[in-house]
Amino acid sequence: MACAYSDYIFQPLPDELEILRSTLYHLSEGVVVADAGGRFLICNAAAQKMLGVSGQENAPRAWSEIRGCYRPDGITPYRREELPDARALAGETVAETEVFIRNEQCPSGLWLSVQANPLRGEEGGIRGSVVVFHDMTERKEGSTQIQILQNAVEQTADSIIITDRSGIIEYVNPAFEQTTGYTREEVRGITPRIINSGVHDAAFYENLWATILSGNVFRATMANRRKNGEIFYAEQTITPMWGPTGVITHFVTVIKDVTEQRKLQEQQFQMSLARAVQQQFYEIPPPRIEGYDFAAAAFPADAIGGDYFDFIPLGDGAIGIVMGDVCGHGIGSALLMAELRAFLRAFAPVSRDVAETLSLTNDALADDLRQDHYATLFYCRLDPRSRTLVYASAGHTPGFLFNAAGEVKRSLDSIDIPLGLMPGHTFGSSGPIQLEPGDLLTLLTDGITDAERPDQNFFGVERALDFIRAYRRESAKDIVNGLYGAVREFSDGMPQVDDITTVVCKVLDPREGTRAGDPAGGPGRRGKHA
Repeated sequence: MACAYSDYIFQPLPDELEILRSTLYHLSEGVVVADAGGRFLICNAAAQKMLGVSGQENAPRAWSEIRGCYRPDGITPYRREELPDARALAGETVAETEVFIRNEQCPSGLWLSVQANPLRGEEGGIRGSVVVFHDMTERKEGSTQIQILQNAVEQTADSIIITDRSGIIEYVNPAFEQTTGYTREEVRGITPRIINSGVHDAAFYENLWATILSGNVFRATMANRRKNGEIFYAEQTITPMWGPTGVITHFVTVIKDVTEQRKLQEQQFQMSLARAVQQQFYEIPPPRIEGYDFAAAAFPADAIGGDYFDFIPLGDGAIGIVMGDVCGHGIGSALLMAELRAFLRAFAPVSRDVAETLSLTNDALADDLRQDHYATLFYCRLDPRSRTLVYASAGHTPGFLFNAAGEVKRSLDSIDIPLGLMPGHTFGSSGPIQLEPGDLLTLLTDGITDAERPDQNFFGVERALDFIRAYRRESAKDIVNGLYGAVREFSDGMPQVDDITTVVCKVLDPREGTRAGDPAGGPGRRGKHA
């Protein structure tokens, strides 16, 4: 006769307690049954492993012996009465609670999700507790890593766009908002075409889509457009993201704004061009005229400078000697200096009047100068046969003419205002100045006289004159190099803040030889010589 299902429910099972113990022991979750004093009555295999209570003589045998229980921050310890087992013994049913355990048994730490219930007797009194917990360390660490990644994406300086397979934007980070000017609310649900600049053609985007849809990473420097219409350049990487089924589900775009780097590269390129042009100017050899010794050198404070010297062949065997100083230094000054040189070389050969040459140059230069830009210039016409010179000086540092005895025969002071300040201004000039054998003409820029040392003293005009006077019998080239060496030695390690340029013209005395040497006591730094 068949038995009904209900007949089996109420029939006692053989070895019921043993089956229950075996079931609890093999559960994947930790189960601890403790008495009213917190002493372990049942501690299954999973619990023993998690709490480290198996196979050790000094292993904990009660909840009170479990040390190192911390709150979810992993730092703040729980008080004993706050732990789930203690709360259950107090009659509370404890829902899932995070407990971080780190002690001698768990030195690397363990994250547990714990539930606890009071164990009551037949009369309702609390006889102990049942605590069930599982190891959530891997999940917790995974969540932590995800949070770290989320923070990294949110806080990175590069813009990040996440789109679905069709290119619809699902996420942008704060850097995108800052770079483009668009908020995430404005772009979510549309495509990145909103930042297209129009610079790239259709073929460019066809190649982009073909690359990423084939599963490859696309990399390019792209021109994009901000919300305000401004173009910005970015190193852009678009990476396909694969789903669990092996199908591309999303694309991640990383945009690194390189606009400033491109501007810097462009400036460096322009500077290299300007430097190449300027070096050609400085490499022009000095005139070789019997009875004279010429030399000049420029030592720029930057890679390119605003100082200018030149020797211009004029009619009737005369030579034009030029020393200029454009305000500031760097690429702007170098380009202005190149323009000044071009105008001067155009006007000087067609006019014997140095004042007229400066007037023409001033008018041509003033049309191209901003209001705060100008140039000082010393220009003289030397007739080697008659040993006479006439000069005009537009606001430039004085030049000096020494006699054979080393005395300053004449200070060649500025006669007029700098170039570029007043269009239409008529410049003046000196009368003829007679030169004698042994005379020495020196032209300087204020980079020499204004050179400073740590005690805030300046090199000054007198030190420059004393040096030239002391080494007047050396070659023109050695005087130029030696004066620069003396200035830098005086500065005592202070950085050079202005271009240093010197021109020397010696009227040779046939009764004396000219020695080559290094008056500064060493070779010093080499400048751009003529």
